[in-house]
Amino acid sequence: MNAHLYLRASTKDQDALRAKKLLEAFAAEKNLAVVGVYSENISGTKLTRPELMSLLDAAQPGEILLCESVDRLSRLSMADWETLKATIKGKGLRLVIADLPTSHMMVEDKGITGQIMEVINAMLLDLMATMARLDQEKRVERITQGLANKRAADPDWKPAGKGKNAELWMNVQAAMTKHPTMNADELAKLVGCGVATIYRIKRELKA
Repeated sequence: MNAHLYLRASTKDQDALRAKKLLEAFAAEKNLAVVGVYSENISGTKLTRPELMSLLDAAQPGEILLCESVDRLSRLSMADWETLKATIKGKGLRLVIADLPTSHMMVEDKGITGQIMEVINAMLLDLMATMARLDQEKRVERITQGLANKRAADPDWKPAGKGKNAELWMNVQAAMTKHPTMNADELAKLVGCGVATIYRIKRELKA
């Protein structure tokens, strides 16, 4: 049976190919033929992702979409997750998640027991997708609240070592966290500052 590997990381600083060997070993163990590897650095909150869309276009009915974990496939809103699931089902693909054992049965033909496990697996997939989305939302919320608390406790507070406008820094950092795939031009328009300011803040944050 053919398998298409999907690998995703949130930012360019992370390695989307990190899990490639793990998934290749999983495929070998299950006697799957890897016919495509799709890797990209993009937020899991986005439904439309170039490599994921390419995978869905190329994969044929009965083939497997293989991911390391649910959060590598989705940190989507509930509506977008339902859309993605419907697309995968509509293509006739089998979704297998390496760290979700109940999904492994999708590799095999299903009898009555398999049909029951498929229902259980679908419930677990939905649960884990919801947890992945909530984790993302909490992460953004914690950063935003932390910066706001510092500002409230000390109105003159500025990021350590930066003689910059604290509110602008907070806004840019929050925007970068919430929209990790936005480029400098998009961030500048969103926050309402110059592109040069975005580049300067990014450069100094890495320092």
